[in-house]
Amino acid sequence: MNKYQQINAARIVLELSERATMEEIKSNYRALIRKWHPDRCKANREKCKEMTTKIIAAYRIIYDYCNNYKFSFSEEEVSNYLSADEWWFERFGKNTFWGDEKKSK
Repeated sequence: MNKYQQINAARIVLELSERATMEEIKSNYRALIRKWHPDRCKANREKCKEMTTKIIAAYRIIYDYCNNYKFSFSEEEVSNYLSADEWWFERFGKNTFWGDEKKSK
C-alpha cells in the first residue's frame, strides 16, 4: 500500500471527510474509541479489540501525516480560508454594500 492509500484507509476508519481539521480528527478518534473500547462495547469482545486496534493505528497514521505536513503560508493559500467577513473586508474595506462607511471606534 502506498502512502496515500494508507492515509485514505486511515481516514475512512476514523470516519473523516477528505478535508478535516485537527479538532475533527481528535473528536472522531475519541468518539470511536468510546464506542469500540472493549470495556464499554456491547458487541463481540474480539471485534471490539480489533476495532480499537484499527482506530488507534489509523489515528497514528493521520497524526503522523499532520505533524509532518508542510503548511503553505502563501497569500493564495491563506486567502482560501478567509471567513465571510474577512473576504468582504479584503474586497471592499470598511464600505458596506450600500456605500456607507462603517465608523471605527
